[in-house]
Amino acid sequence: MVAVASGEVTDSEGASPAPWPGVRGEWQRTLAVPSTSDVDPAGSQRQWHYLDNESDVLATGQEPVGTLLCVHGNPTWSYLWRTLLAGATSPTTLAAGGPWRVIAVDQLDMGFSERTGTFRRLADRINDLADFTDALALTGPVVSVGHDWGGLISLGWATRHREQLAAVVLTNTAVHPAGFALPPALKLALHSAVHKWGTTTSTAFLRITHGLGQPSLTEDVRDAFMAPYKTVARRAGVGNFVADIPFTTDHPSRTTLDTVAEDIGTLSVPAFMMWGPKDPVFSDRYLRDLVTRLPQADVHRFEGASHLVQEDRDIAAPTFAWLAKNVLSDGGSASSTTGAGDYIPMLAELDARREDTTTAVVDMLPAGEGTRGLSWAQLARDVDDLAAGLRELGVKAGNRVSLLVPPGINLTTLIYSCLRLGAIIVVADAGLGTAGMSRAIKGAGPDYLIGIERALAGARLYNWPGVRIAADDFTPSTAGAKKAVLDVAATIPQLMANGRVVRLAGTPAVFSAPSPDDDAAVLFTSGSTGPAKGVVYTNRRLAAMRDTLKSTYRLEAGTALVAGFAPFALLGPALGATTVTPDMDVTAPRTLTAKALADAAAAISATVVFASPAALVNVVATAAELSPAQQKALADIELVLSAGAPLAVPLLERVQKLTPNAALHTPYGMTEALPVTDIDLPGIRAAGVGNGVCVGTPVNGATVAIAPLSAEGVVMPEPGTAPGITGEILVRAPHVKERYDRLWITQQRSVSIPGWHRSGDVGHLDSEGRLWVEGRMEHILTTADGVKTPVAAEQAVELVTSVARAAIVGVGPAGTQAVVAIVETLPAVKRSGLAPVALAADVRAAARSVGLQLSAVLVIDAMPTDVRHNSKIDRAKLAQWAGRMLAGKKAGRP
Repeated sequence: MVAVASGEVTDSEGASPAPWPGVRGEWQRTLAVPSTSDVDPAGSQRQWHYLDNESDVLATGQEPVGTLLCVHGNPTWSYLWRTLLAGATSPTTLAAGGPWRVIAVDQLDMGFSERTGTFRRLADRINDLADFTDALALTGPVVSVGHDWGGLISLGWATRHREQLAAVVLTNTAVHPAGFALPPALKLALHSAVHKWGTTTSTAFLRITHGLGQPSLTEDVRDAFMAPYKTVARRAGVGNFVADIPFTTDHPSRTTLDTVAEDIGTLSVPAFMMWGPKDPVFSDRYLRDLVTRLPQADVHRFEGASHLVQEDRDIAAPTFAWLAKNVLSDGGSASSTTGAGDYIPMLAELDARREDTTTAVVDMLPAGEGTRGLSWAQLARDVDDLAAGLRELGVKAGNRVSLLVPPGINLTTLIYSCLRLGAIIVVADAGLGTAGMSRAIKGAGPDYLIGIERALAGARLYNWPGVRIAADDFTPSTAGAKKAVLDVAATIPQLMANGRVVRLAGTPAVFSAPSPDDDAAVLFTSGSTGPAKGVVYTNRRLAAMRDTLKSTYRLEAGTALVAGFAPFALLGPALGATTVTPDMDVTAPRTLTAKALADAAAAISATVVFASPAALVNVVATAAELSPAQQKALADIELVLSAGAPLAVPLLERVQKLTPNAALHTPYGMTEALPVTDIDLPGIRAAGVGNGVCVGTPVNGATVAIAPLSAEGVVMPEPGTAPGITGEILVRAPHVKERYDRLWITQQRSVSIPGWHRSGDVGHLDSEGRLWVEGRMEHILTTADGVKTPVAAEQAVELVTSVARAAIVGVGPAGTQAVVAIVETLPAVKRSGLAPVALAADVRAAARSVGLQLSAVLVIDAMPTDVRHNSKIDRAKLAQWAGRMLAGKKAGRP
């Protein structure tokens, strides 16, 4: 290869590789590099092709702040990094402290670099890259960037150039830790019957790799990726690269791989990993391994992205934002909370009541079977025994433990045992559905997974990570077979018994108290507005949530509460409250009946009830079944709390009839911060009708502000508390989440207004300081008349006779969206479509009463809702469905 006068590069066959979409001609370079690799004769040189944005940097008139050295894998080439080359001098990057120089190499025998005719192994390729950077006289801070096998090679270079290394950036790659089987796709590519044909003789390996894009690559981009590999001779490096995968311990490259894998654990520089979890080759297990080797790494998993994550998502903007934050600055981040205040561990109440023989926790057994309960003393004993047993198995501080166990005594014991050990609980309940749970569990990457038999079957079927532990013993006749089939290492009763033996033998059960700022829990959101997100709480922030609930609702030790909403079942013992879980499926809130609620309340003489809105809907619907004794049990309730979604006044009034002596409160909050504000039924009545749902005033320790919206629906980063201004709701409180788990980009957005957590909800404050929620940011309508929010119109429409539920969505381009109402009727319609004329007229009139002009009214047999809450409508799906319906296309189901 030679560089011609124009700067264009031609290969030995005279084929011009340019132009390529997204690549500028001035980026193309070649360099003759003296080789020191053993595979080459002494004194030889190799011709490298690479892309370099140096001319762009010079045009800015500024010195580069550092260099990104980008290394592709197999069978791609430097074209993979074109968005980094373009983004390194963008206005946003310059404003954040840039520019950056970006050098993207074509490895030898790959891309448009020289075909050497040699078999270059991993050690050679790491050495080749060092030869290249030496020949280029690369100076200053360098960020190594790698993908696929280029990740391993870039890490090899990084460990040998520590004096220059500023940071490490990785996308889907691996270092093949011991115990992992070779991915099936690579195993097939290595099979002697298909290897040469699949990787060299044909273009199969290239085409399959390019097909991993989500969505598929466009034809011009696909052609660009294929450009260097059009002939068999030019694909020899592709085949050799695959053959050099060190998948056995005696492979010639295994020693080099093991050395790099060990050495990267000594790198102390900042690291950033961007991952496509749908990658069939380098799946999440490789990400989990890399995180253990580079524990300082920030991670972002692009849900839905695959192997070619650079093609599926924008990696340039987050890369340069991350570099600005972690390399150009001190790496500090604006915290959403102060974390101030006295810290009392979550286990403090349990420890203080070790000798207390009064009831701590109660389970309602299936109908007619009574109850099961533990005293405080028994609960403390079981927690310590189980913690000791888990520790014997290998669970230690910092390990992640996924808990797939229904709320009740078993789950409570598990949670507090993990907190005792300093292990991190991972909670993703079955309400997410199988696909949602798989995404959540694989994303969190637990070290251990504890579940009921059905959950363990799912873990085996869907390959969920973690050493598997059964929540219950198996029957003796099937125990051996089931343990083998489900790949179970132990059962909870066994571990508890083991721990008890250890403690009774006199071995002190000493547990080191975790630090207040150590991670304590990863709690997953409902997934009602997209894939569920893992929300990380430290011990301090989890305790702050407990303290906020305690002070806001005066939940003193000795309170007796019914936990019909899973999160509150977990907090009961930490509050010092006697807690009962009613006979219901907590993953399906509508299974809570009035009788089940009353029986649970009677079992502990409860004074407090926590229940989701969907649960209360069914409670009032089944109230006629109550006996006089059950009615009295509910009449003794003093406080009813319902969180998760707003409750309409008519429903609250029906609940009030069932619990005539209770104060009814509907706190507003989210998985990231619960509660944020609070309001009771008299407060809701006093607020009256307004634009949205009134959710009251901030709870103790919390502050709320509004970031106003521009006419285009863009959030203005100017927090304020002026009444009547619609914008994104901002929250500040000691119990706001620490961060989102392995979602660095999402986390940065959530704290992008310094000192605040951006909730994603839209609303306003009124003159009394009360917060009104008007919807989600995703649901705002950008019409020709400006920004509109949906909730007020939905509430008005739901007052129309025969309308059960309503959703207002925008259809069409932003700025000119048509406003469409979609209603679910009572009785339900048999066929979805345009609403009958009379109903449409009533719905339009209702929407006009709150200032919203509708373009169309549709009816649907059933709204798509979040399974866990059964009350959060998926408006994004409805908008797409309405668009198809109004366009005259086959709409199907939303």
